[in-house]
Amino acid sequence: MTILDGKKVSNDIKDEIAVEVKKMKAKGEKVPHLAAIIVGNDGASLTYVGSKVKACERVGFESTLVQMSNTTSEVELLDKIKELNENPEIDGFIVQLPLPPQINEQKVLLAVNPDKDVDGFHPANFGKMALDMSTFIPATPFGILELLDRYGVETKGKHTVVIGRSHIVGRPMSILMGRKGFPGNSTVTLTHSHTKNITQITSQADIIISALGVPNFLKAEMIKDDAVIVDVGITRVTDETKPRGYKIVGDVDFANVSKKASYITPVPGGVGPMTIAMLLKNTLLARERHNQ
Repeated sequence: MTILDGKKVSNDIKDEIAVEVKKMKAKGEKVPHLAAIIVGNDGASLTYVGSKVKACERVGFESTLVQMSNTTSEVELLDKIKELNENPEIDGFIVQLPLPPQINEQKVLLAVNPDKDVDGFHPANFGKMALDMSTFIPATPFGILELLDRYGVETKGKHTVVIGRSHIVGRPMSILMGRKGFPGNSTVTLTHSHTKNITQITSQADIIISALGVPNFLKAEMIKDDAVIVDVGITRVTDETKPRGYKIVGDVDFANVSKKASYITPVPGGVGPMTIAMLLKNTLLARERHNQ
């Protein structure tokens, strides 16, 4: 069994990006600039955005953090997005989700300029991804592809089962794993809350990508020997023995599933770190596009 070590691979990617940025600086060129908008004070979102800012510092990117209050109106947020869209210094930006209830998430995602949408959530970018055109791939699916690629996990002709159909992970993953090329060329089954006999499906899978958000959902008896397991789930579970009073748990019963799997991602330290690394990679790509 091989651990798909997202922490190690993400550090490798950041080192590679840092080298690129050094070359830009040496030539006197503009370095990539990533901005993030956060509305409200959700603890998990603040932590996540903070780690994105730190990652920018590490690779030599410029970064801007726009913090807006919980009472921000939709109009105020759309004005701020327009400002970033029109700012030539900003190569890419993200709007951290979730947003407060008074703001329409869909309207906000549509307002982001697709050329600066380094999260890959805009319908124009999602459509291009579905058509195999060059575009920004959502950071988490992009990270999973990179992990499979760097570990040389064979995907051609394999049966991939995706658990969960969110627009952020499940659905794009199902499209990407079936595309021509590597990683891809697999036969994909997309499962969700209405799927019947899910064990029957997962037990036939060569590769399982679980993005359900249900702790320890995938059990050892649900997989076949030597399956490749990618765990996207991140759930905080109360644990008084931990200093913070909780532990982070994935969708997969790691202790038992890892005994049967050929490759598996840990939680934490698997897919999570890859998401931020690929956001940086998308920002680098945005900067290259703007310079063409």
